[in-house]
Amino acid sequence: MRRFFAGLAALLMLAVVAQFFLAASGAFDTAPHDESFRGHRMLGGGVVLIAVLVTVVAAIARMPGRLIGMSGLVAGLAVVQFVIKAIATALDGTGGSSTAGGLVFGLHAVNGLAIVAVTGRIIRQARQLAGPAAPAREAP
Repeated sequence: MRRFFAGLAALLMLAVVAQFFLAASGAFDTAPHDESFRGHRMLGGGVVLIAVLVTVVAAIARMPGRLIGMSGLVAGLAVVQFVIKAIATALDGTGGSSTAGGLVFGLHAVNGLAIVAVTGRIIRQARQLAGPAAPAREAP
């Protein structure tokens, strides 16, 4: 179960990296704003679901409490991404063209980097816990 958790955490990181790719390709797309970020928004919901699944699997696998908490933190940070977008849109109606909306929307990228950092730490710890057990010493 711990190896499954580590694999699921790696899948989460892959989805988060894909989010950065979709955001960058949407930013340089010539299509209308809503259309160019459609994939980024859709995968964002998937990232939230995967993060929640990672948290549930961590609890079921009886991972250390800190690892369960970090998994929940990623789910929470992923939800905050939607909140940041809503606040930025409410400030200027376009999601980032006014000064206030642009500053708030900049937090979207910073929060994304926090998601990458926490997910990377989860993967590192999960791999350590899922690794082969140390060889037992023979009793003299």
